[in-house]
Amino acid sequence: MQTSSRNQRPLVISISVILGVMLLCGIIYIIYLKRVARSKEAREIVLGMPMEYLPHRDSFDEDLITEDDKKRIDVPFFSLNSILVATENFSNASKLGRGGFGPVYKGKFLGGTDMAVKRLSSDSGQGVEEFKTEVTLIAKLQHRNLVRLLGYCVERNEKILLYEYMPNKSLDTFLFDHAFCRLLDWRIRFDIILGIARGLLYLHQDSRLRIIHRDLKTSNILLDEEMNAKISDFGLARIVEGKNTEANTNKVVGTYGYMSPEYALEGLFSIKSDVFAFGVVLLEIISGRRNMEFFEDVNLIGHVWRLWMKDSALDMMDQTIVESCDESEVLKCVNVALLCVQEDPAERPVMSNVVFMLGGESITLPRPNQPAFIARRNSAGASTSSSSSKLYNTSNGGLTITQQVGR
Repeated sequence: MQTSSRNQRPLVISISVILGVMLLCGIIYIIYLKRVARSKEAREIVLGMPMEYLPHRDSFDEDLITEDDKKRIDVPFFSLNSILVATENFSNASKLGRGGFGPVYKGKFLGGTDMAVKRLSSDSGQGVEEFKTEVTLIAKLQHRNLVRLLGYCVERNEKILLYEYMPNKSLDTFLFDHAFCRLLDWRIRFDIILGIARGLLYLHQDSRLRIIHRDLKTSNILLDEEMNAKISDFGLARIVEGKNTEANTNKVVGTYGYMSPEYALEGLFSIKSDVFAFGVVLLEIISGRRNMEFFEDVNLIGHVWRLWMKDSALDMMDQTIVESCDESEVLKCVNVALLCVQEDPAERPVMSNVVFMLGGESITLPRPNQPAFIARRNSAGASTSSSSSKLYNTSNGGLTITQQVGR
């Protein structure tokens, strides 16, 4: 019996070893399959998926991207899982900030590629039309001063846009911060001004489509690693047909302080609405102050106008650029800005003239007429007789505004 037991012991050991090796091989094989799946998913992150392989969507999103929309979209679809991997499940560590319709995250993709992931709030019906506009429109626009759309996702009530990543974030994060604004000397600011102007000129005149942005502001100007300006956020943009340059709407949307008076009060928007907003942005870049800050009884536009009439326009300049600036260039920019914010849209220049005026060295610029500016309500010094100094009425039917907070 003892001999039999001794003879069986090596057999048991051998069987145990074989089973152990098989179990180990099985574990290794399972790990291998998981790695292959992850690799496939990672490739999917970079390459996207063709439109015909859109995953099933529930009823909330069923009508969001129609068959006609699909034909107009020429950027790849990204699966939600791939985006979750890239953003670490939309972690706070990956969050870059918050836009008008939801948060923006930094996504790390295969090969070290970074993208900005704009996630529209899933618990809000707001932004659906804006999403469709942006995903079908911006993909057709190619210019060095416009942010590129790299992909999108519509899955499980999620509406997500993926853009090229801008490491220096938005212009307002520099301009209105007491520490960061010192990093923007006059040369950088002037190059940013030219970049915005050229981007708008492309939208209004040089692109295949004539585009009115309708929400140009410093927070929608992004800066790449070389501080080049790129216009972003085309959710409110509109195409005007043929040679038309204006249209109207029953619902006014935009950001208070950047909207032209004819748009805010009458719903009439045109390329001159964008010109007005550009003039506001230009004054904010020079001054480092927001338009909706008040200087005694008027906003920034009214303050600059008063200084201009006293031949003291340089007094509005950000003190951090006094040493680096070319005073004649600053005065030229102030002149151009005031031309852009004139109350009558017919008197505002088109962007081709703006680019020409900004780039010219020995050009005599026309003197601007009184601009449309905002006066503080019930202020002792506020004029109530001039139409250009009236406060825009924010109780108009259909008027939707975004308030700006001063620094």
